[in-house]
Amino acid sequence: MSSEKILVVDDEDHIVELISYNLINSGYNVLTANNGLDAVRLAKEENPDLILLDLMIPGLDGFDVCKAIRNDNETKEISIIMLTAKGEELDKILGLELGADDYITKPFSIRELLARIKANLRRAKTSNGSEEVYKSKDIYINFDRREVAILDQKIELTLKEFELLEILVKNRGKILTRETLLDKIWGYEYVGETRTVDVHIRYLRKKIEVDDKNPRFIETIRGVGYRFNPNS
Repeated sequence: MSSEKILVVDDEDHIVELISYNLINSGYNVLTANNGLDAVRLAKEENPDLILLDLMIPGLDGFDVCKAIRNDNETKEISIIMLTAKGEELDKILGLELGADDYITKPFSIRELLARIKANLRRAKTSNGSEEVYKSKDIYINFDRREVAILDQKIELTLKEFELLEILVKNRGKILTRETLLDKIWGYEYVGETRTVDVHIRYLRKKIEVDDKNPRFIETIRGVGYRFNPNS
């Protein structure tokens, strides 16, 4: 059985060597690139399961690489973890806006990196039986195919956006705390980083709500978390 394939994109040789060594020891197949142009090419040619993407790379920077991957039908489903400099909050937010599934701040521990990778590689398996669907007057969701339509208009969501919508819909009417969503979607503790949920919710609302400033589907429960409106 083949193991998952990970593309490591960084122009610092010692970081690439360190990450590659630990990924290989953990059973992953590893590809590497030291610039943005090679990263986009390898993503298209090799179709890795996940990309570890440094922001400050030559050719195309990490933002442009992320944008190119998300705008290509052949690569848009690949999970992307961005590697960001310590304290660069705007970089993190922009990365998530462009479609990154996660970010990790340098310097990082290998244990944390491996935990993030494992969490992001979890994918729901398409069932062989009848497809699981949620349908109301305005929204249609096929959970097996990861398809969403609002007023019969198909909506493209990132992996994390879809997983957030899925868990909210499957628990519709129930308030889910930010901590619960972090644990269920990301699969590890994001100490002090619950804003990650807020960022993903914000961009999810922009895609599925008619008026994201007055959302119908996803309600904010102030000071607690979020709830999918069971009457929507």
